[in-house]
Amino acid sequence: MKNNIFLLIAASIFILSFSSCDDLLDVTPKDKITPETFFSTEADLQAFSTNFYNSLPKDRDLYKDDADNITHSTPNSAATDSRTVPASGGGWEWGYLRRFNTLLQYSVNCKDKTVRTRYQALTRFFRAYFYFEMVKRFGDVPWYDTELFVSETDQLNKPRDSRELVMKNILEDLDFAITNLSTTPSVYTVTKWTALSLKSRVCLFEGTFRKYHNLNLSTNADFFLQESITASRELMKESNYTLYTEGGTNQAYRKLFTSQNAPTTEVIMARNYNLTYDIYNTVGTYHTSVGEGRPGVTRKIIASYLMNDGSRFTDNPNWETMTFVDECKNRDPRLAQSICTPSYQPIVSNRKNIPDLNACVTGYQLIKYEDEAVGGKSDIDLFYFRLAEVYLNYAEALAEINQLTQDDLDISINKLRDRVGMNHLIRKTANANTDPNLLANTTGYPNVSGANQGVILEIRRERTIELLSEHFRYDDILRWKAGQNMKQAILGMYFPSPGEYDLNGDGQNDICLYTDTKPGNAQGITYLKIDSDIKLSDGNKGYLSPHKGLTLFWNEQRDYFYPIPSNERLITNGALTQNPGWDDGLNF
Repeated sequence: MKNNIFLLIAASIFILSFSSCDDLLDVTPKDKITPETFFSTEADLQAFSTNFYNSLPKDRDLYKDDADNITHSTPNSAATDSRTVPASGGGWEWGYLRRFNTLLQYSVNCKDKTVRTRYQALTRFFRAYFYFEMVKRFGDVPWYDTELFVSETDQLNKPRDSRELVMKNILEDLDFAITNLSTTPSVYTVTKWTALSLKSRVCLFEGTFRKYHNLNLSTNADFFLQESITASRELMKESNYTLYTEGGTNQAYRKLFTSQNAPTTEVIMARNYNLTYDIYNTVGTYHTSVGEGRPGVTRKIIASYLMNDGSRFTDNPNWETMTFVDECKNRDPRLAQSICTPSYQPIVSNRKNIPDLNACVTGYQLIKYEDEAVGGKSDIDLFYFRLAEVYLNYAEALAEINQLTQDDLDISINKLRDRVGMNHLIRKTANANTDPNLLANTTGYPNVSGANQGVILEIRRERTIELLSEHFRYDDILRWKAGQNMKQAILGMYFPSPGEYDLNGDGQNDICLYTDTKPGNAQGITYLKIDSDIKLSDGNKGYLSPHKGLTLFWNEQRDYFYPIPSNERLITNGALTQNPGWDDGLNF
């Protein structure tokens, strides 16, 4: 299953001798093999396009969330107002786009129309993915669909094209890919189903972004939301993908993310790892090493997990001061399959089944994607697209255009709940009994309104839980215009006082919090000094508060986009305008 890694390595070496560097748009490819004589066979097109997979997100971009649901020893740079205008880089990189356009331009050399069309479809998928990432980051960007050279200064120095134009072209690329790519599932290569998944994602993002940001563009939000629904429905009805359920309600969700080879029942496309070729990720090290930022899930998100009967945890009396063992009881099974809870059973015996507060700033320590038997080098596959996301996209888009029915929920969200044995989400009930915690300024989304307010909030809850640590959260905050979430309190476990605590409920204490002199040195107990090793929100009691004293920040007029690098604006003599609110010192 992992044999295509060797092909990827070999093709990457070949492409490096042919094409430009990643950060240059206008460097001519080496002419040992000229475009005019290449691209004439399927082997040529395959060799050139194999490198395109390297343009997709890498390791940590697939599992590292860094917004309001997961935090680190240093919080998100946007929330600390520490982002600045870079001179270059900062995501403004165009090398892969030139490669895509090179293949599209010279693929006419291949006389086999079927082969030529298939590789054009593949390339247009990658170009759509590339431009979607650029639009998310910068908004308006220049659209290039031909190979450019140094002499073409009028094109290289042109201003940004409108979001409307770029998104129109993205959809055209995706529709071409959907029509012409293979329908045979392939977990490590792009297929029709991959393209439909991307279209579902792109159109949900764009539709909700236009809605919540009140963008007055010629194509309205509903158009994109309907396109997302159509793409999602086609995949759901015409493909053979189903949710992975091996292991039952208390294991399936975790097993999905700890399978060495991506389960092809649910995973539409994954990033391939293989220790035989020394190709690995370090997700386990990220979760457990003190030097990896000590990631921890925040209590706000922990509190949003429902009880296992579908009722709200935040409706329980004294929920705000529950300690760890009590707050983990009778919860949505995905909680215990995502973080180290008192019921956690390690795969190997050399790690305690309690959270490591030295390696986790909130105490809520991630185990998703972690197979302790593998260790620091993991060849567990990481996912680009899986069916669960498509279900979530489908339900949310329908709710946003007020077309969601109970049947729609039953073929999407409620299948996710079935996997873990949770009661179904009922549309009428959700809309009649909106969760105040999900609407609150301090914990939720106060800008959600309308007839479907309650069910939209419940779908957001479901999305946050199901896609935890899959690198969706920051993008969701952007499209929902929910920047205020970045200013909401970043807190962890609750401790009512200094003293010893049993974190796994086995009757033996595991940690001791103290204030002055270390009270002992008992074996099996981790000693943590308050205000030194850890910080609590209210002096000697309260929630773990890793960023205590830090005022979190979000600029509503600026922070939904990144700045354009100043050197790029300089060489275009100001043809590239700066994004609102960013000062690069240039007077144009």
